[in-house]
Amino acid sequence: MALERIQKILSTAGVCSRREAEEMIIEGRVKINGRVAELGDKADPENDTIKVGNKVIKGQSGGKKYYIILNKPRGYVSTTSDPEGRKTVMDLLGQVGSRVYPVGRLDYETEGLLLFTSDGDFANAMTHPSRQVLKTYEVKVQGVMTDSEMERLRNGVRLDDGVTAPAFVKKKGLADKNSWVEVAIHEGRNRQVRRMCEAVGHRVQKLKRMKFGPIDLKGTPLGTYRELTPAEVKLLMKAAGHEEKRPKPKPQAKSPIKEVTAAQKPKNRTVLNTERSSRRPK
Repeated sequence: MALERIQKILSTAGVCSRREAEEMIIEGRVKINGRVAELGDKADPENDTIKVGNKVIKGQSGGKKYYIILNKPRGYVSTTSDPEGRKTVMDLLGQVGSRVYPVGRLDYETEGLLLFTSDGDFANAMTHPSRQVLKTYEVKVQGVMTDSEMERLRNGVRLDDGVTAPAFVKKKGLADKNSWVEVAIHEGRNRQVRRMCEAVGHRVQKLKRMKFGPIDLKGTPLGTYRELTPAEVKLLMKAAGHEEKRPKPKPQAKSPIKEVTAAQKPKNRTVLNTERSSRRPK
């Protein structure tokens, strides 16, 4: 069995995402054969003993891979466990929860579309900054957001962790002198949409993620989940820049009919009409 990086082993086994695995390694919570793991360490998931805390992790080299969409309600944290004892999104998944982990996060007060998977490569493709998969949110903010403020969001605003990338922003309407706007971003900073709106002077009253790439919440009522179809998984991977590799067409067989070269072509013969020429007047 080939050696693999520890964070990949943990994500493939459905423990957490690669990014969360890196945090666990830095915190000293992961051990390989009794030794505290370090970033960059590799192991054999079939033969080495890998522990997170006191739990032994077994690799999942085969078997079914899960891809799930959840319409998350408010009041749940997007982690596999919570040291404060709050409800987690895993409580909404029932028995499936032990096999999957969240792809990215939605904060405690945010509703909407959250993906889960047991496929580490899929999770990495969905969350890596270089993939630039758009996440679309429906936002209700306090007060009336002006066109100039929306333009600032489109161009990028300065936060305490740097200037945000350009966003897609569209006005949706007004409700009791408060604004509904649609915001689409490809970054995944902590509480990013809330902080962006606050940066232009508006506190977020309600936030819901409506789409992840091309996938939306249709057919998934609040608090429920379902498995993604193979076609939906392909659409998401395509949005992350993973085009499906199609086999190259086989070269067509050459025609058995040989081309006749100029040298082989019969020469045109000119037939003289001797009878007509003999009657020509002198």
